[in-house]
Formats: sequence, structure tokens, C-alpha cells
Amino acid sequence: MDTKLLELLVCPVTKGPLNFDREAQELLSRSARLAYPVRQGIPILLENEARPLSDDELDKLAALRPPL
Repeated sequence: MDTKLLELLVCPVTKGPLNFDREAQELLSRSARLAYPVRQGIPILLENEARPLSDDELDKLAALRPPL
């Protein structure tokens, strides 16, 4: 995922920042507790396509980015 594109994208639910999980090919929204899929390099920023993040995933994400 292009870093410049990632800087422009926000969570459609909370308008908060997103983190990219390269391994899982997902954009993670800490504030909405959702993971949006990235398919063939295209972010799918639809709430009904997102999956909920587990508490463990949120803890890992918190270590990457301090709370806003």
C-alpha cells in the first residue's frame, strides 16, 4: 500500500486514522475496532465488509500508534 495513499485514507465510520497490516492485507481502525480488507491493492472501506478487531489485535495496534 502506498504510504501517501494511506495518509489520505480515514476510517469511514469514525474519520480516524488507519494502520496497514501488510501480512493480513487489511486497514485497521483502532477507534472503530474494525479491519477493512485490501483486495488486489484496493482498500474496501465499507463497514459491512469489515471485520471486528479482537482485544489482542487492539493491544498490538496500540503499541504501534499512541492513542489520539
